[in-house]
Amino acid sequence: MKDTIVAIATPPGRGGVGIIRISGPEATLKSISLELLENTSKNPRQFSFEPRQTYFRRVVDSLNRVIDEGLVIYFAAPSSFTGEHILEFQGHGGPVVMDAVLQRAVQLGARLARPGEFSERAFLNDKIDLVQAEAIADLIDSSSQQAARCAVRSLQGVFSKKIHALNELLILLRTYTEASIDFPEEEVDFLSNSQVAIQLTELMDQLALIRNEACQGSVINEGINVVISGPPNAGKSSLLNYLSGLDSAIVTDIPGTTRDLLREKIVIDGLPVNIIDTAGLRESDEVVEQEGIKRAKVALEQADQIIFVSDGSEDNDTGDDQRLKLLQELAIDNIPMIWVNNKLDLMAQQKPSLCVEKKFSKICLSVKTGQGIELLTEQIKKLAGFNEVGEGSYTARRRHLDALDRVSENLQDAQMQLQSGAGELMAEELRLAQQALGEITGEFSSDDLLGSIFSSFCIGK
Repeated sequence: MKDTIVAIATPPGRGGVGIIRISGPEATLKSISLELLENTSKNPRQFSFEPRQTYFRRVVDSLNRVIDEGLVIYFAAPSSFTGEHILEFQGHGGPVVMDAVLQRAVQLGARLARPGEFSERAFLNDKIDLVQAEAIADLIDSSSQQAARCAVRSLQGVFSKKIHALNELLILLRTYTEASIDFPEEEVDFLSNSQVAIQLTELMDQLALIRNEACQGSVINEGINVVISGPPNAGKSSLLNYLSGLDSAIVTDIPGTTRDLLREKIVIDGLPVNIIDTAGLRESDEVVEQEGIKRAKVALEQADQIIFVSDGSEDNDTGDDQRLKLLQELAIDNIPMIWVNNKLDLMAQQKPSLCVEKKFSKICLSVKTGQGIELLTEQIKKLAGFNEVGEGSYTARRRHLDALDRVSENLQDAQMQLQSGAGELMAEELRLAQQALGEITGEFSSDDLLGSIFSSFCIGK
């Protein structure tokens, strides 16, 4: 029998309402449900709450003194969030009051819940799959309205249904393959049947489509890290302040003002972006500035995109060559780079422009006047592979993309085995593909994976 768990389900701190949730087999027993609440009836005490009905009750301590008063709701198993009996008390949101009610429930036999344990029990009791469980945390942590809407769709099962549909195609294909291996004496050679090749191609096409959608969902959910770099006094901190709408960074004419990493979170048309301003790159004898430059280089290696800012008012052949050389030194394989030639308002040609090169994009703009900033934000979205959020969009995580990549590799190997007529090897690749696919929804999952996922949830969820 599982323990009965209890937790405060509302955020810590003071609030008008605080919610305490009790889940487990003992939630309806006298020791917890009734001794926790004041006896308002002359009849013998017994559990008589109707499911999903609201009751006004007082919570009392061991001496029958009132701790708090509020509303009590009972959710009967299996028709509850966790699939177990749940008793929920909605009282006043003071931390002292909430803690007193919590400790009283523990005194009566409940155990303090671990982070994410309510959602974990919902998963283990087949109320939700792993994708839906993760969508709960994603919904709580949403950094934009678009991300919240996508998380709701994942919670409603949009992503899961696509994975299940893909799994059905995979099962059908495995059926043909296994039949060819198990019944070689039959006149029909399943593997030589063109329908098998057609189904495998269809499966791979569907996988590619879902992979693209999941990649979009991952960008919406997790956002991207954009690191601003370049020489001192080019306008890096001014760009951070403009994009964030805050005076986060100190802006002066003195080179080397920024020493440490400055971070701000913004949303560009629904795309969450973590902007990181760094120290200007130059030779320096100051210990503090040297440390700032060292941290800047570490941040560049961890970036999803790099914005290299230069002073366009000093635009001449020699200066441009030097800036291009510095930009090339900063270039990191597979990290998109945008060269921002700033201070357009001081240039001879005062017109924003975008030029897409092979290894980087070059944008002429003015942070001071805002000219060309829209070109920059559009390029950030384009390089992130971000499109407008559609009605069918859903959130995804990096582990989902990794699993889909493994499925794709297995299917490509299966296609090679099919062409060579190696049925048994093809069957093994299809089995591995289905196992990787099952990791997404939790059909196949290790205890370590579950522990890692649910430990990131807030307590009480």
